[in-house]
Amino acid sequence: MKYQPMILPAHDNARLTQILERIERGGQIERLWGMSVTNSVRAGVNDHGPTHVKIVAHNALKIFRLLLAAGVVPGIVQDHGLTTNDAEVVVTLAGLLHDVGMTTHRDGHEAHSLFLVNAALPEFLEGIYEPVQRIIIVSEVLHAIIGHNHSQKCLTPEAGVVKIADALDMSKWRSRNIIKHGRVSIHALSAAAIDKVAIGPGKTAPVGVEITMNNSAGIFQIDSLLRNKIHSSGLADHFEITTVVAGESERQHIQTFRI
Repeated sequence: MKYQPMILPAHDNARLTQILERIERGGQIERLWGMSVTNSVRAGVNDHGPTHVKIVAHNALKIFRLLLAAGVVPGIVQDHGLTTNDAEVVVTLAGLLHDVGMTTHRDGHEAHSLFLVNAALPEFLEGIYEPVQRIIIVSEVLHAIIGHNHSQKCLTPEAGVVKIADALDMSKWRSRNIIKHGRVSIHALSAAAIDKVAIGPGKTAPVGVEITMNNSAGIFQIDSLLRNKIHSSGLADHFEITTVVAGESERQHIQTFRI
């Protein structure tokens, strides 16, 4: 049977498939994801565990391929002469590993992730990339990881894609654990108000995103979180974002919201 890594769309990217297989079968990263869930609950914030990072990686790949089709050139291609397949490796790994720093603490978790990933990632690339290429891949993954901080300016399309994909995992499932534990906050309430996030080709931009809410509390996710990440991603001109409030009790207040 052909190996299907993490249900992520690796397509015909052989290197990506091999790396994902190593990560999934190794167990080390899975343990870090589990600790990220634990500290998410302790800190009273939305989920940062394996479900979240796999959604981010999946959406990042989807967005990245839409941008590639629109002619966007990845940083790893332009600056290092590697391929779009290698850029997909960077995007996917950064998506999967961007929150492992939550195992240390919520505060500054983006920076904490750098140390853990820098130590763990090279072994997953051994024999797949030559030593110099491994340094490039790891460095670009680290840039994309630190770039998901809301105030950090992204310097590559790869980093910008991961940053936006992270912000787009905003739907109600992410708040289930902290609400279950009675730790309700604006982060939890706003996430609970998001029913669906649909990503596809846009009408006026390469990437279109439609966000459906059942309550206008979800605007916090969009206006305070997504807006900042879009603007610091370096990719703002490539996105069109539309929000629809579908809850009947909310129709008299707001029906659409755009950024």
